[in-house]
Amino acid sequence: MTMLHASSSEARFYALRLLPGQEMFSQLHAFVQQNQLLAAWIAGCTGSLTDVALRYAGQEATTLLTGTWEIISLNGTLELTGEHLHLSVSDPQGRMLGGHMMPGCTVRTTLELVIGELKELVFSRQPCPLSGYDELHISPR
Repeated sequence: MTMLHASSSEARFYALRLLPGQEMFSQLHAFVQQNQLLAAWIAGCTGSLTDVALRYAGQEATTLLTGTWEIISLNGTLELTGEHLHLSVSDPQGRMLGGHMMPGCTVRTTLELVIGELKELVFSRQPCPLSGYDELHISPR
């Protein structure tokens, strides 16, 4: 297996809770900006949503879902200039959906998050000739 870049770093962790009615994407973006997080990731997430906004694999359009949703997982990377987040949710019957998290996800009762930050690294997005997308670039601070 070939890797473009592998680095290690000490980490620090932040714990936060989002409240009913708050929009996840904008709150995460604001938290990253306020704390000047340069290389962060979602270490843990538990909560529920009334609105879910996902972009499914290979699709361009965002799918908007309304109802009662439990968050099964949220993972991905965060940095000052962007993010790459994947969200899985389940409906009241336990059916699961997941995809790329988009703006428009609204907290129903709570959203409990633990966010880690790698203290010696910086994440950014750069064009990747292999994928055709802006992909994670890792550099030392």
